[in-house]
Amino acid sequence: MCTVCGCGAASPAAAPGASHRHPHGHDHAHDHDHDHDHDHDHAHPHPHPHPHGGDAPAPAALQPEPTAPRLIRVEQDILAENGRLAAGNREYFHRSGILAINLMSGPGSGKTTLLVRTISDLATRMPVAVIEGDQETSVDAERIRATGAPALQVNTGNGCHLDARMIDRALPELAPPPGTLLFIENVGNLVCPAAFDLGEAVRVVLLSVTEGDDKPLKYPQMFAAAHLLLITKIDLAPYVPFDLQQCRAAARRVNPAIGILEVSAISGVGLDGWYGWLDRRRIAASPPGTHP
Repeated sequence: MCTVCGCGAASPAAAPGASHRHPHGHDHAHDHDHDHDHDHDHAHPHPHPHPHGGDAPAPAALQPEPTAPRLIRVEQDILAENGRLAAGNREYFHRSGILAINLMSGPGSGKTTLLVRTISDLATRMPVAVIEGDQETSVDAERIRATGAPALQVNTGNGCHLDARMIDRALPELAPPPGTLLFIENVGNLVCPAAFDLGEAVRVVLLSVTEGDDKPLKYPQMFAAAHLLLITKIDLAPYVPFDLQQCRAAARRVNPAIGILEVSAISGVGLDGWYGWLDRRRIAASPPGTHP
């Protein structure tokens, strides 16, 4: 159990085409070296007494949890280790002139649809690769690979976010060439991904008009951590009760420096602004002399 966000701590794995299972090194068949003889007065004899007094020890599951200072220390240790690995990822990206973008949002915001459209439109201009994070399945990675771009699926199991170790393990297998635009599509969640640095250069949060204009105030840490807010599915704005001005004001209330763009991966509205933003960021991340 992750004490920082409460998600499961099963070790994930990167796999090119399939979701991952987490073997625990044992099966669940419990062989017993004693018989359960039911031809006796007491169905299940035990070699120890059953104290029923008030001073009986509490079952292990009911023992007090670690104290708050202990939990804080564990959380600090987890984030410190994640920060160390993120720094290594960041150095690798900088050395290779790779622009790594952490895409974060709740489920259903349109991250993968926007990625498919973005890759299709930019394929002739720059190399693009994707690390795809989901709890299960490789559905989104398969959609990305259908565009011709390399994509590596990372399934987190019970985990609700990607972390720096997962990216560190995925990079040797994905092997993005220098100058790549690397998208890291995080697990759909507006809470936990904000706490974990992956070594990315920039963070982009997506919010669709179908989700509600109050999300920046409900999940302030996510929007405070982002460099850019993409308001997606803008073609549906006339049909849903979403106040664009209110959403913009809420986002800038928690993060005055955040950039905001309105886009639709279906109609193409706003995509030129998105691509221009990517171009500027990519040039800034590249070694001197790489781009004219």
